Amino acid sequence: MSKFCQTIREQREAKGLLLRQLAAAIEVDTAMMGKIERGERNAKRDQVFKLAEILGLDTEQLLTFWLADKVYDVV
Repeated sequence: MSKFCQTIREQREAKGLLLRQLAAAIEVDTAMMGKIERGERNAKRDQVFKLAEILGLDTEQLLTFWLADKVYDVV
């Protein structure tokens, strides 16, 4: 599991949010949010900013994790 996915899951659980609640907050369905958490789908850039805000994470750090996944996918 990538650092981005791991961070999202850990913070969601720490905040006591259900997957469907987080999905609704970033305007995707629950299945898509599950795929993002498992690393089966990439979040969009604007979703990364929303996730950081909702989960109280540092935007730059989360964006760095997200970009690292994109680079890894290319390599």
